[in-house]
Amino acid sequence: MKTSDFMYDLPERLIAQSPLQQRDASRLLVLDKRTGEREHSHFFDLPKYLRPGDCMVLNDSRVIPARLIGARPTGGAAEVLLLKQLDADRWECLVRPGKKLRAGAKVLFGDGELTATVEDVSPDGNRIVRFDYQGIFLEVLERLGRVPLPPYIKQQLDDPERYQTVYSLHPGSAAAPTAGLHFTDELLDRIRAMGVQVCFVTLHVGLGTFRPVKVEDVEQHEMHAEFCTVPPETAQTVNRTKAAGGRIVAVGTTSCRTLESFAGEDGLLREGSRWTNIFIYPGYRFRCIDALVTNFHLPGSTLMMLVSALAGREKIMEAYKEAVEQEYRFFSFGDAMFIH
Repeated sequence: MKTSDFMYDLPERLIAQSPLQQRDASRLLVLDKRTGEREHSHFFDLPKYLRPGDCMVLNDSRVIPARLIGARPTGGAAEVLLLKQLDADRWECLVRPGKKLRAGAKVLFGDGELTATVEDVSPDGNRIVRFDYQGIFLEVLERLGRVPLPPYIKQQLDDPERYQTVYSLHPGSAAAPTAGLHFTDELLDRIRAMGVQVCFVTLHVGLGTFRPVKVEDVEQHEMHAEFCTVPPETAQTVNRTKAAGGRIVAVGTTSCRTLESFAGEDGLLREGSRWTNIFIYPGYRFRCIDALVTNFHLPGSTLMMLVSALAGREKIMEAYKEAVEQEYRFFSFGDAMFIH
């Protein structure tokens, strides 16, 4: 299986640069994974495609202001982007300028309120950074950091909360679980009122989600690891739903990857917390989920491979071709799909 099998042509004008004023006003392409039949709708009509007795699982991770802009003690600007927390004060980070920030280098933020010291350089060029500060790290970040946006978004965001889901709770992501950005509190209330269980997992999204697949042989790609949690009540709700014949609807590829990571061969979901580097591509047998709410993904990405595993590559490529022809909005602030 080749990475080039998951490429498609996308005009740059279709990459959404800002969110819609109304979260749930985005368009929704509904795809039947068995027949390939497609329907065009809007996200506020999602309840039409759900059934009483279904269970919808969302990722409640919250994006942290992980982009820090400061200066080196010798002068000159520097940037540190938090990727993965290693322990209380040490993070794996991307840095700029890389040539100036080798082991032992320091960067000061906020007139010295926060200091970053590079301890080591990892094999892939990322830095292991120790932070020194007074107080609570997340509070310092809230004062000094900025929410990082994906590299394909060139505009500044007026309201940083638009890059958070309305149900975000646990800080830790470097990027938003973007399928959830379409939901409003009112829409979630409508979904609950029709008899759909709504529950949550947590997966802290890393920037590895935007890392391109650099090998042509899909099976040679090394997936990035992300930390995720399935609470006991979510495991119980999902297992009850499956036992009663209801569908498990994952909201976003992050929720999907979490559920599939914690589901056993018997299909039962286990509670717990751990790192996952699960890589889902065609040929994968899904243990837990039945349907997926998702955005439109980058050509040749691991996320294209995941949705192709669920619906079939040909059906996905045909749906994407039609979405381009119909001028859907793509990527993080774009429109959505419901694959069922």
